[in-house]
Amino acid sequence: MGFNLHADNSNDPPQVRNWRVHLMAIIVSMGSVAMGYDTSVIGGSMALDSFRRDFGLVDVSSRERDTLQGNIVSTFQAGTFFGALLTFPLGEKFGRKKAIMMAISIFLVGGSIMTASSGHLGLIYAGRAIAGFGIGSVSLLVPVYIAETSPPSIRGRLVGIFEICSQAGGMCGFWINYIVDRTISDETAVQWQVPLGLQLLPGVLLLAGILWCPESPRWYAKQDRWDDATKTLGWIRMLPADDSFIQQELQDIRAQNLLSSPSPGTKHTKRYYVKRLLQKGTRNRIGIGLLLMAFQNLTGVNIITYYSPRIFETLGITGTSTKLFATGFYGVAKTLGMIIFSVWLVEKLGRRSGLIWGAFVGSLPMWYLGGYVLRADPTGAAARGDTSRDAWGYLAMVCVYLYGLIYCATWQGITWVVCSEIFPIDIRMLCVAITTADQWLWSFIVSRTTPYMITSLGYGTYMFFAALMVCMGFWAWFFVPETKGKTLEEMDAIFGPAGTVALTESKLGDDKAYDVEESKREVDAYHMERV
Repeated sequence: MGFNLHADNSNDPPQVRNWRVHLMAIIVSMGSVAMGYDTSVIGGSMALDSFRRDFGLVDVSSRERDTLQGNIVSTFQAGTFFGALLTFPLGEKFGRKKAIMMAISIFLVGGSIMTASSGHLGLIYAGRAIAGFGIGSVSLLVPVYIAETSPPSIRGRLVGIFEICSQAGGMCGFWINYIVDRTISDETAVQWQVPLGLQLLPGVLLLAGILWCPESPRWYAKQDRWDDATKTLGWIRMLPADDSFIQQELQDIRAQNLLSSPSPGTKHTKRYYVKRLLQKGTRNRIGIGLLLMAFQNLTGVNIITYYSPRIFETLGITGTSTKLFATGFYGVAKTLGMIIFSVWLVEKLGRRSGLIWGAFVGSLPMWYLGGYVLRADPTGAAARGDTSRDAWGYLAMVCVYLYGLIYCATWQGITWVVCSEIFPIDIRMLCVAITTADQWLWSFIVSRTTPYMITSLGYGTYMFFAALMVCMGFWAWFFVPETKGKTLEEMDAIFGPAGTVALTESKLGDDKAYDVEESKREVDAYHMERV
């Protein structure tokens, strides 16, 4: 059997794991580079002397500083929440590709406003809200696009590219802040404008590159454009249209379409969507997706990502450059964790096992950090002028990096993979919109409250999130099924049949339903008609 990096329980031919599908994932993941860069760069930018001067963070009380920093950070999360929640109709009507182009254009507008804010808090808030709306849309559309175009054996890896690019963008944000602090004078606004302006680069690359990418064949199928779906799927898989693998994949897509959609040309009604969301087989998927996205934030990762200089300050590290330097290695650790996840863990260890191990093992560095801050009080020691660190202090810094690596190798990527693959085709975009909005809602809550937690709770902040991670591990053990190597159309067998013609008013009316056998007979008849 030999060594390989794809799921062993999939029957994909090797041709489908080709350069074309990898390049598509990399291009659309430029949006996640912007997402990761924007979420990470702001923490370091707020620590720059020029930013603190221009935006009124100098000579203010700790509570005023916490409020201003919380507002600047959380405005972005508020935008992402609404972007993720309100964009799904665009993805359904115009297609995944065009919707991504619209989303990244909105982000570019917001990023430009941020860069040109010239010390005006109102502009920085507006720019972050608009950029957040665009990034929220991207975070919804890109994982769905990748999942719908990926072969089952490497779907986790390809969706993982989305997160690798996100963490790589974050790492660049950390290091660019360090570089500008060392090389550009704090007497000029250019010091903070350079890191904020560079966020536009990945957005421009995505806008240019996506012109080469095709539309999702599963979106074509939803529009009853089967010729386009067949042609596009063959191009992506690099197989002829009459290949048995292509024909089987199309047959599975047709079957799910018939079981979960109105007649071709018939639009879904609002009542249809409500019924589908509340239907058995959908409720459990929505519940798992919502909890995964909430728990991802409640691991505590964002307290370090958004406020990394503050976190290292609590470990006794002083000086802007020193804190930014330490923060840069945190970005390296997270990126390395995502590479380990995408290249090996997601398709070998699997989704469920990754969540379990990531929660239990990932809580250990958090427990140590809490215990170290409780015992050594490094912030108080630094305030007294004692900046020396013993071996236990250096171990605390290592734990920050180790935590970032473990988290990104498990919970960071797995949540996006699972939420992009488990939902049925007719309501996939809506369900992913709900779960993605939930992710940004919890990101907003955590980012808004973190400054006060760090100031008020101190060591308790770390222990609080460590305890939550242990609870998450038990939850994943009992409630999250394994999905690695399965096709998108096989998720019904795992989670329960969510899609039947039972809810299509165009066929039966509001309150009638087909039984399962009658649904199967319709599928067979539909296939015969197509043949």
